[in-house]
Amino acid sequence: MIDHVRDIPLYRQSIEQGFFPILEKPEIARGFPDNWMTPRLAEALKVGEAEFVLSTGTNHARMQIIRPPFFLLKSYYQLWSEHPDIAVTWQQNCQRVSITTVLATEHVARLNARKRGAEVPALPSLEERRLDSRTLYLNLRLDPALWDRGDVERMLDEMTVVQQAHPRGWYHLDCDSYHLAHLVRKALDGGAWQRFPKPTSIIHAYEYTPKNVQRFLQQHFECPIIDLFGSTELGYLYYSDRHGQYWPYLDKMHLELIPVEKGSTIYSIIVSSLRNPHMPLIRYRSGDCAETIDGSPDPLRIRRFCGRERELLRLERGGVISQADLDDWVAEATPSIFLYQLHLKAPQQARLLYTTFDNRPVDPAAARELQQRILEGTGLDCVLDPREHIAIGKSGKYAWLVQDHEMTGQGGL
Repeated sequence: MIDHVRDIPLYRQSIEQGFFPILEKPEIARGFPDNWMTPRLAEALKVGEAEFVLSTGTNHARMQIIRPPFFLLKSYYQLWSEHPDIAVTWQQNCQRVSITTVLATEHVARLNARKRGAEVPALPSLEERRLDSRTLYLNLRLDPALWDRGDVERMLDEMTVVQQAHPRGWYHLDCDSYHLAHLVRKALDGGAWQRFPKPTSIIHAYEYTPKNVQRFLQQHFECPIIDLFGSTELGYLYYSDRHGQYWPYLDKMHLELIPVEKGSTIYSIIVSSLRNPHMPLIRYRSGDCAETIDGSPDPLRIRRFCGRERELLRLERGGVISQADLDDWVAEATPSIFLYQLHLKAPQQARLLYTTFDNRPVDPAAARELQQRILEGTGLDCVLDPREHIAIGKSGKYAWLVQDHEMTGQGGL
């Protein structure tokens, strides 16, 4: 491993000391790109074998990185082609239709415009949203909750075109799970569900999928639904099977799990990866958290990924709560809650904003049960606040935890 990083300025001191400290995102950005530059990398950038890209910045400042072209896409394709439950759809040359953040669609439109030497269109056509011969992107709005009838009909029409182009009527659906759930709800509410072309396989791969969302999707699709875990800078590290068990995909990688605080069974994921030859990451803190089957720090025994480390709720009484903990309590109390967001209002007080799949507030017994679970788990006296709409973040992702300004320094973000 040392031979792969010996010439990189960022690692020079670590090699001299014989020890690699945990690599944080600010350290990667400090002095970039000179802190990564080697003659080999400079040549790769010159001939197009490496490129600059930005991470999504969902829960941190967007970070510039260097990687081979289509690095993440190739990682996705390889997993899709090898996955025991859905490899058949790859082998049958299924098209991949992606319903995720508008930022992804805009990125593809920019790439295509650059190839043509043209301006990026305000409303890119279907072909202007095609990434390659296999993948196209549908979403043209930041907030999927605000898709109107025209948006829904356009996307269903475009999915149908893809489905009908395959000799067996097959296609593969790639999605952010929230975005797909929004589309299903709007198709159902608008009387268009019968027009929804049923996919042959589904992968969701962009953020944490709540249990109720997962349950909702499983109720409406009969095909395998697979989760991938990864990031812009690392590629994909784990995949689930159709039953929800996670399996490692650690080619050219090594993982460490470090407790987020002493005694905790929530672990910070520390990755050493040579998969990206232009920017190898040694003991890099990905910012994600995981839990294992037996509570041990064994990365081969991960049972679930439980959210972002930066979004852990640190309790005044001690201990930490992850997004997955709150999600457990929500799912155990009622299957009807769709989106939710915990707002810390004052010491020991909170408000849980939520929407439901059926647009009705949860029944009083379920509400009391959820309030009690939150009180027992966090010590917070929590008011449930039904809403018609919870806004999505500017990155196209949802935040589960919001801290009011007067609470600064008392846990949370």
